[in-house]
Amino acid sequence: MSEFKYACPVCGQHIKCDSSQAGSQMECPTCFQKITVPQAPSSDEQKFIITGTKKGERPVSTIPESTSTFVPAAKGFPGWLVVVIIFIFIGIVVAFVYRGTIFKSKNVPAAVASDTTEETNQTPAKTQKPPKPQLVAPPASDTNWMLSLDGMTNFPDATAAGRIHGQDFIVERAGLQNGTLTLRAGKNGAVTFGVEINFGGVQPEALAGQSLNIATNAPMAARVTLRWLDDGQSAMEDLEGGYALRLQFGQLAGNRLSGKIYFCAPDEMKSYVAGTFNAQIRRPKPKKQN
Repeated sequence: MSEFKYACPVCGQHIKCDSSQAGSQMECPTCFQKITVPQAPSSDEQKFIITGTKKGERPVSTIPESTSTFVPAAKGFPGWLVVVIIFIFIGIVVAFVYRGTIFKSKNVPAAVASDTTEETNQTPAKTQKPPKPQLVAPPASDTNWMLSLDGMTNFPDATAAGRIHGQDFIVERAGLQNGTLTLRAGKNGAVTFGVEINFGGVQPEALAGQSLNIATNAPMAARVTLRWLDDGQSAMEDLEGGYALRLQFGQLAGNRLSGKIYFCAPDEMKSYVAGTFNAQIRRPKPKKQN
């Protein structure tokens, strides 16, 4: 009788027996399972380890000896732990590959980071319009105050300005109402500083495009009223003649009538006004019909 080895189909334990025990039942010395002993191999050289059959099961095929070593089944490795390990490994790889990008901001010098923050936080400043230059009345010299129209060939190309009784005067508002042209300082309230030229109720349409020259020796002249403040009190002077006046009116444009003026008063203070104006026309309200 020849001896041979076979493997337990449950735990893989190798068991030695002889050919006379083939087909009989044995108990595995390791797992204590009932095993049916397989038939002895036909060859004397045991290149194969025959696997026995568990009692009540069909016989299993033989396996090569080189792979017949059976490792007892280990407890199942948790699947979730495998997934966690895989993700950790992927995270380590990504961090290594992009380490330069991730940690770049931490390596920026403090001064550079500060400058960048300031540039980000700064909002573009609004462009401010330069302030308008303040108008200054020209001095009352013999060049400006001539009391004659002979040397007056060109009007100053600027807002009408001058001096009234020794005080600087600049026209801030011009108006034409009931045939009276008013050049005044200030825009609201009663006229306390300025010049009023009365044309005797002439309508704006009659003045548009006209030129007026009044010399000091003119027999008839429009009445001119000078207004100024004297120690905080309103003062005025009416001139019926003796002054020099040149007026040049433009064309009507809506409710506006532009013009140019040169005026010199015969006073010791050498009052005068010269320059351009744009008068607002104010017409009387129509009377209500009964």
